[in-house]
Amino acid sequence: MQSGVCQFFRGFLRSQGFTEIHTPKLVATSSEGGADVFKVEYFGGAAYMAQSPQLYKQMALMADLDRVFEIGPVFRAENSFTHRHMTEFTGLDMEMTFREHYHEVLDVLDRTFNAVFDGLNQSYAEELEAVRAQFPFENLRYRYPCLRFTYPEAMALLRAEGPAHLRALQETTTDEAERLRLKKREQDVATHGDLDDIGTEDEKLLGEIVGKIHGQDFYIIDKFPAHVRPFYTMPDPNNADFANAYDIFIRGEEVTSGAQRIHDSAMLLERAAARNPPVDLSPIAAYVDSFKYGAFPHAGGGVGLERVVMLFCGLPNIRKTSLFPRDPKRLTP
Repeated sequence: MQSGVCQFFRGFLRSQGFTEIHTPKLVATSSEGGADVFKVEYFGGAAYMAQSPQLYKQMALMADLDRVFEIGPVFRAENSFTHRHMTEFTGLDMEMTFREHYHEVLDVLDRTFNAVFDGLNQSYAEELEAVRAQFPFENLRYRYPCLRFTYPEAMALLRAEGPAHLRALQETTTDEAERLRLKKREQDVATHGDLDDIGTEDEKLLGEIVGKIHGQDFYIIDKFPAHVRPFYTMPDPNNADFANAYDIFIRGEEVTSGAQRIHDSAMLLERAAARNPPVDLSPIAAYVDSFKYGAFPHAGGGVGLERVVMLFCGLPNIRKTSLFPRDPKRLTP
């Protein structure tokens, strides 16, 4: 199944004029400005395992490679034991320039996922049935173009439909502690603001609501709040509270995060300095410099391979989709 996802991801993007690139996995600084990186000794100094090919794929676009993608390992030093996180996974990344609007990139991502889903259904029916025999699941409901919501639209849907769903769950449980937890969630969901970040539980709840109302398991949420996205994300020109940023969901769980990137070096420096705390861009000066010689507007996204397989097959844990999973307590076999 992993092989199939890579095959169809690579095949579709190549058919659309993308060039496959390979970026370093040993880097001089954190890829995304966070602390969740693996630090390694590097000839008397320090290096870090790449969290993402983000900066390098953007730099490739500035070198006249208009559309690029990469399939490669990603390392996240997150001390997390959730059902959907691993410390090493395979990233399917793409980045492209656009002519008029970053929604051109969203459309390519939408068509890419549809090509992957169609390919799995058509060419991997035997493997899918083998999975279904052990872990029964419903076929993924998807279409092109997929459902799209703005973040405020999605939060309005969550506020409108979520409390009733949670009240119904309260009536079915005999565990008093769980009932109280659900009651608190009901209150939190009813007051979820348009600028509040959304957690995993509420993402899943929203996915159930979208499935019930629209009959779809695959959708995009666009225009995320600016404060929850990285410093290099392009703000919405019409509302500074939001950004030209999006997540893609399968069965109520995020499988891709992406955005239009800031391609103006002065603006990049300004946005980094405005962060609290400020982001020091001196370690990635080459990245900032790459936009100084005439930069193309561009956007892209990163997809987790194992998470795609997990959610397409409705599996309960990402470790079931990895041949040799890595988490904070697992380094063997």
